[in-house]
Amino acid sequence: MTPAPVRLTVVVASVRPERFGPVVAEWFSRTVAERSDFEASTLDLIDLDLPIDLSPSQGAEALVSAIGAAQAVVAVTPEYNHGYPASLKVALDTVKYEWRGKPIGFVSYGGISGGMRATEQLRQVAAELHMVSVRDSVAFPRARRAFDEQGCTSNEAAADSATRMLDQLHWWATASTMAASVRPYPGQ
Repeated sequence: MTPAPVRLTVVVASVRPERFGPVVAEWFSRTVAERSDFEASTLDLIDLDLPIDLSPSQGAEALVSAIGAAQAVVAVTPEYNHGYPASLKVALDTVKYEWRGKPIGFVSYGGISGGMRATEQLRQVAAELHMVSVRDSVAFPRARRAFDEQGCTSNEAAADSATRMLDQLHWWATASTMAASVRPYPGQ
């Protein structure tokens, strides 16, 4: 019997005008689509209009529902001023219990660091939200130069990192789903 694919939600974090995040997210989604062990959906924060005061809204309800249905999450995030965007922090703070016990991976992009400083900050926040941050991540230094006009990249290190990250996400998602079937995550 073949196990069901892991339900993965890919979160596009940037909401800035002329953002580059959708290009990176589409590349990653195509990478995931090559695998049969994941069922991926994309959640673009620009579509949710999340209130910064965390008050209830339709966007917040949609976010909570999407994260609640996911077994694993990947945040596609830029690095702005050595950190991750405020839109992603609002999204992380909007959801409470639905993050808990889930694995999260990161695909980052930016200048010379490729967004790695944002990823390292996000690992701290993920831990506080009771998520498991997988070790491997994907980074695109000078991202606008890393992709061609069709949204493809020849960055072999990124492709290899994506494979390793997805393998880890799959393992953790499977383990946490099995554990939750026996006992709910503590602290809920």
